[in-house]
Amino acid sequence: MPARPSRRNLELEHTLNEQIQVLATTFQRQTVMGYGTALHHFLAYLRAAFPHVRRLAQLRRDPHLLGWFRWLCELNPPLRHDSRRHYLLCLRRLFCDLVANGHPLQPGLILSEDLPPRPRYLPRPLSLQDDQLLQQELWRRDDLYSNALLLIRATGIRLGECIHLSLDCLRTLDHDQWALHVPLGKLHTERLVPADENVRQILSRILALRAQAPAHRLEKSGGWLLPRSGGYFALIRVLRNAVIRAAEGAGCSQHVTPHRLRHTFATEMLRLGVSLPALMQLLGHKDIRMTLRYVEVTQQDLHREFHLARQNAPQRHLVPQLPLPDSRPSERADLPGVRRSLAATRYLLEMCRRQFADQSTRHRFQRLEKRLLTVAFELDRLDPPGK
Repeated sequence: MPARPSRRNLELEHTLNEQIQVLATTFQRQTVMGYGTALHHFLAYLRAAFPHVRRLAQLRRDPHLLGWFRWLCELNPPLRHDSRRHYLLCLRRLFCDLVANGHPLQPGLILSEDLPPRPRYLPRPLSLQDDQLLQQELWRRDDLYSNALLLIRATGIRLGECIHLSLDCLRTLDHDQWALHVPLGKLHTERLVPADENVRQILSRILALRAQAPAHRLEKSGGWLLPRSGGYFALIRVLRNAVIRAAEGAGCSQHVTPHRLRHTFATEMLRLGVSLPALMQLLGHKDIRMTLRYVEVTQQDLHREFHLARQNAPQRHLVPQLPLPDSRPSERADLPGVRRSLAATRYLLEMCRRQFADQSTRHRFQRLEKRLLTVAFELDRLDPPGK
């Protein structure tokens, strides 16, 4: 049984929890809960292994933090690498903020080399076959949650953003131009995602199914598009279970989550020719590097893009042919005629210069051309063109 924390130990927990409440003023609720989970794991380990640690200043990298790292690795069931990495990053952020606020903490409690390797989990678009099978199954089911998942697939919005869509999320921009208004989300940004006929059809079906929901659910739903009987996280679980059941019914060969629909949308948009800056705006990213993690470029994509670029390559730039002055007696001997002659002579000198490989000879031609250019400049001073 873990030792009951002393009063001073409670003060340690209180200080750390207070710092999380400070983060709650700027972070989303889900993010704050992630910090709370990481702190819960750390405090549970301290109570069990080091019940006499009562103050922040008593924390040491060895044995307190190194012991916690080992303890996380030995949990049963085991934690994934990305979960352990998340816990370490959260706790390190709390320590850094506490130091900035003047709390005495030993430096270097959590180092970069302590972080588990980042798993390669991005990008994760569905294969073309699984994507088609899943969409067909969602259309066949045609219930409220299936249509919500289709909306995520058609617009690339996040699961949390879909849950927070308002009843009037479909906005008119111009004649026959519509957009889906995505409210403030994970990165504290809102955006308008273009809505084609398919998206408008899905929204219309969601509204029709919403009207058939029980009255008590609609009372708790306020102005949200998706009605709910429980809270935010209850609806998240419902949608995640809905996509798992639909994937099983469709016979998909891959594990499907709502977020993978967002990856699939991003990869499809790139293959259809949407530029990366535009795709970044569609996904609601602030950094193009995150957008690059969402799109999958296969060898087939490389071959297609390469051959398309070769087909569209511009022709070699040709130097325009300048008309040579007419040497007939009828040619007027005026300044415009002299200018044309000088331009033609400079052009012929340049063409002749390119035929020689010897650098000394090429430099001589360049000096001659400069002299002709000086003559043309002096002529312009005598009689400026267009005067």
